[in-house]
Order: sequence, then C-alpha cells, then structure tokens
Amino acid sequence: MKRIVLLGPPGAGKGTQAVRISEKYNIPHISTGDIFRANVKEGTPLGKKAKEYMDQGLLVPDSLVCDLVEDRLRAEDCANGYLLDGFPRTVFQAERLDSYLMSQCMQLDAVVDIEVAPEALLPRLTGRRVCSKCGATYHMLSHPPKAEGVCDVCGGEVIQRADDSEETVMNRLKVYEAQTAPLIDYYGEDDRLLRIDGEKTPAEVFEQIIEAIGE
Repeated sequence: MKRIVLLGPPGAGKGTQAVRISEKYNIPHISTGDIFRANVKEGTPLGKKAKEYMDQGLLVPDSLVCDLVEDRLRAEDCANGYLLDGFPRTVFQAERLDSYLMSQCMQLDAVVDIEVAPEALLPRLTGRRVCSKCGATYHMLSHPPKAEGVCDVCGGEVIQRADDSEETVMNRLKVYEAQTAPLIDYYGEDDRLLRIDGEKTPAEVFEQIIEAIGE
C-alpha cells in the first residue's frame, strides 16, 4: 500500500513516471484535471460548483479543489493507495490533505519531487510540435518530422503551438516555482520529500524513485 504525491515542473516527465509508478504499486493515478472532468461530466454537486468557476475562466478555489480530491480518495479503488499528480499545488492544499489523512488514521508514504533545472526544461518544452491538420505530435530533439515542417502522417504543416513558445514556457515555469517552492519547504521540514534527479533517462529516473520509495 502506497500513498504518494508526485511533484515536478512542466516538462520534468511526471506523466511518464506516473504511469510507471501506478503500474509498479498497482494504485490509481489521480490528477486534479481528471477529477474535475469526471465531476463536471457526471453533474455532481461538487462538479457543478467547479464548473461555475471554470466557465468564467476563474481558478477553482483551494477549498473546493480539496473537497473534490477528498471525495475521490474515498473511492473503493483508493483503499490500497494512490498516486496524486497535480495536487497539492499550495501549502493550504497540503495542509488540508494532511488533515484529511489524519482524520482517516492515514499518512503519506512519499512525496516525490522530480527536479530538473530550468535551462534543461526549456528545450524539452519548446521543442514540441504538432500537425495543424491531423494533430500528430513531434519533438525537435527526440522525434522530429522526417521533412522539416511537414507531417509524416498526412503531409500537413507542423507548427509550434502558442503555449509551447519560449515566453509562455518561461511564464509557466515561473508560476510553478512560485506555487511549489513553499510546498518543497513544507514537505522538506519533516523529511517526507524525496528529491529525484529528473535530468537522467526516464528509466534511470524511475529506478531512483523506486529505490527512494521502497518496495
């Protein structure tokens, strides 16, 4: 049984590692985005509240995010643990999570922070390209189209999306740093934080994570 929080900046490879961790420990991979979408789609009371904010382009308040996550953690598939990805994002959310777990006589087993320097993240994030016609994805470093600017699949134009531009990426990294730095301090105070070198290969990163968490 493992209850794990996964932290890391955009481009750190959290998605890849989340799938592997989930499979390794046979626990559900839970992201706030998935929780929002499921509740909105099902029209739950919490989903309706969240949709009111989302429809106005507003951030869902911390307290409501916590309510949604706690509701998800009560599901049967979480009985033997879970991997939280994208939550908590703030110290308030981290404190609420700790309070909830304490009320259930539980605690987190690990808080995994995949660390990657900003200068290493930029090429990863700005190198992404997408076909404007069929949506096929590429990366200029690891998986470029065979002909520059031309989709291998349909021959459409391969473009860089606005949210992958250097300016947008830098802003995303600054926002993450501002939000997450206090979280790093919060979890680091009582030695729950496991710092992982995210600049190695995905396989090596995974090995580090499993070694740090334990079997």
